Amino acid sequence: MEYDKFDIITSSAVPLPIENVDTDQIIPARFLKAVERKGFGDNLFRDWRYEKDGSPKAGFPLNNKTFSGKILVGAKNFGSGSSREHAAWAIYDYGFRVVVSSFFADIFKGNALNNGLLPVVVTVEFLQKIFDAIEKDASTVFTVDLEKQTFTISETGEKSDFEINPYKKHCLQNGLDDIDYLADMKEEIAAFEAK
Repeated sequence: MEYDKFDIITSSAVPLPIENVDTDQIIPARFLKAVERKGFGDNLFRDWRYEKDGSPKAGFPLNNKTFSGKILVGAKNFGSGSSREHAAWAIYDYGFRVVVSSFFADIFKGNALNNGLLPVVVTVEFLQKIFDAIEKDASTVFTVDLEKQTFTISETGEKSDFEINPYKKHCLQNGLDDIDYLADMKEEIAAFEAK
C-alpha cells in the first residue's frame, strides 16, 4: 500500500495529554475484523470519543472542533499493550501523519513507521512546551521536517531533534512500505540474480 510522501508537515495539532495510552484504547479489539487498512479512523479512540448510543462525548479532544491538524500529541508511553498494527492504521486513516510523545512502545513505533506514520520522540520538557503552546492557542502551528529530523514550535522557533532509522526515513519520504521498497528494486534484484 502506498502512503503519502513525507517531507515537511506544517500543521496545528490535537493534544491527548493522557499517559499510557494502549492499543486497545486506540482501536478497540471489536473493530479488528476488517483486513483492509481503510475505515479504521472512524473508530479511533472509539470508547473515549463516543457514548454507548454513538453520540460524541463532550470534552474529548478529537470531538473538540477547536483542535485540528495532522499532528497528534500524546503523553508518555503512547501505544503500549498488544501489538495490533491496526492502531497505526486507525491513526493514519483518521488523517494524522505524526504522533509526538516522550516515549513510545517499541512495537507501536515499528508499526507506525511501517504504515506511513511518523512517531517523534521528544523530551518530557519539550513535550510540555508543545502542550503549553496548544493550550495557549489551539491554532498554534508546528513544523515537522523529516529530512532535517526536527520538530519546531513555529511561534517561538524552539526546536527538538528526533531520531529515525535511515531506511524507514527513506520509506516515509517516498511513501513506500517494505513491499513497495522491494518492488522498486526489482531491476537491481534481477541484475544481482543474473550474476
